[in-house]
Amino acid sequence: MTTEALKEDIKRELPAILKADPEFREYILSIARREFADKKETQDRFYEILADLRRDREEQAKKWEAHGRWVKAQEEKWKEQDRKWWENQALIEAGFKRTHEEIMAQAKKFDRSIGALGARWGIQSERAFRNALAGILEQNFGVEVLSVNEYDDEGVVFGRPDQVELDVIVTNGLLLICGLKSSIDKAGMYIFERKVRFYEKRHNRKANRRIVISPMVDPKARKVADRLGIEIYSDSVDVESL
Repeated sequence: MTTEALKEDIKRELPAILKADPEFREYILSIARREFADKKETQDRFYEILADLRRDREEQAKKWEAHGRWVKAQEEKWKEQDRKWWENQALIEAGFKRTHEEIMAQAKKFDRSIGALGARWGIQSERAFRNALAGILEQNFGVEVLSVNEYDDEGVVFGRPDQVELDVIVTNGLLLICGLKSSIDKAGMYIFERKVRFYEKRHNRKANRRIVISPMVDPKARKVADRLGIEIYSDSVDVESL
């Protein structure tokens, strides 16, 4: 009998023999245990694996729970930091607004003080400038500069009755009306022209020359002067021979 034939006989007869002969069955199982674990060992190993998996799962769950607590703590921390940041921003903005208001209040007070001082100084400096220029004209050209102060009861110059001041030069039969100004702008040039017309009408005499002498003349005022036939000089010594 060949080996293959023997194997086939064992396969065919072994189940019935194992069932009929307990002693032989135990013998066969003892041989098999050397290569394979029995049911109990298999179950024990299986339970051990399940226990390991359960422990791993519990450890992972604890780690995730701890991580979740850490994440929540960080979120609370960030929320608190964010709340404090906005509170600080609100305080900074309030402080900035209060400081800005205080600065603006001081600036307005300063402007009012400077404005009042400037108004007083402007009147004084304008008068000193006019007197100085009148002296230069009198010394350089041998003429007398007359300061005319007359009341405009019809309001020709300012649109309402008021005093009108003019500097007038009369020489060799010529009438020169001068505006001696430390500075003059467009509105000032129109006022000077109305003063000239007021004087001409009041005294029924036409001015031979209308002259504005000022070191500071606004460009727009120059255009007005050109249109109205008013001579402009930046220095009294530049005035053409009288």
